[in-house]
Amino acid sequence: MIRYLFQRLGGVALILAVMSVLIFGITQLLPGNVAYMILGQYATNEQVAALEQALGLKDPFYAQYWRWASRFATGDFGKSLIMQRPVAPVIFEALGRSAVLAGIAIVLVALLGIVLGVHSAVNAGSPSDRALTLAQYVFIGVPEFFWSILAIILFAVWLGWLPATGYSPISAGVAKWASHVVLPITTLVLGLIAHVSRLTRSSMLEVLNATYVLAARAKGLPERTVLRRHALPNALLPAITVLAVDVGILIGGVVVVETVFAYPGLGRMLIFAIEYHDLPLLQAGMMIVTAVYAFANLAADLTYAVLNPRIRYGGKAAE
Repeated sequence: MIRYLFQRLGGVALILAVMSVLIFGITQLLPGNVAYMILGQYATNEQVAALEQALGLKDPFYAQYWRWASRFATGDFGKSLIMQRPVAPVIFEALGRSAVLAGIAIVLVALLGIVLGVHSAVNAGSPSDRALTLAQYVFIGVPEFFWSILAIILFAVWLGWLPATGYSPISAGVAKWASHVVLPITTLVLGLIAHVSRLTRSSMLEVLNATYVLAARAKGLPERTVLRRHALPNALLPAITVLAVDVGILIGGVVVVETVFAYPGLGRMLIFAIEYHDLPLLQAGMMIVTAVYAFANLAADLTYAVLNPRIRYGGKAAE
């Protein structure tokens, strides 16, 4: 297990290194001139040329990349071209707000998705199973921005129960903070919960017909014990995989939801960086997103080994 962990950490490091080259290269191809963004549109050609020379913008690509990557690796994310602030505090402040949305959403998705999936499998063919199946198809097929707009119209405009947009720190009061995050979190959960519950249902149905489950029932074990100790641990393995994939989907959903609800998180900050061609902010933000997704997949693989030690990595069983 320890050997596998180090192998996977090496794989994560390789992914981050490759993505850093791609992110830096793609952002350099974006239209616009960094020197003009700093000096303004009325800067003279001489001023622009002098700043490009001072910033090393005329250096070869590999030299520019190495200068940026070496600083990034030491925690120096650069300085925002628009806000004229160090990028690191801006990134981590926005990441913290997004982590609240994403963290609560993924926990709810995991819990509710697994519970609903198990219920559908145990009661396959029942009216509740059919209703859940229909709801799953609806929530999978409809994008986040539709549910975001619908939630604003229903709960903010018509009923007036919750604010439509904005953010309030928890220091201003838990109730006020919660009122601003309920709609974004609900919107994120609706789509992803359908993925988890649907896959949990399918895997649970397969496991319930397995020989070891039939043997456990033949021994006279209570149905709850059979489900909890024999069926559920094996049925959860595919759900863990889809949860790791859902982290990537969640990142995209966060961008949409934060934009619609004007929530000052990492997703909205990336949109700001793209609109204003703030390359240091955009590059650091994309690297953080890549790291989150890579480590989410690593966590899913490790959870596999914890739940099912029979799974072998590199020819040896996980211990």
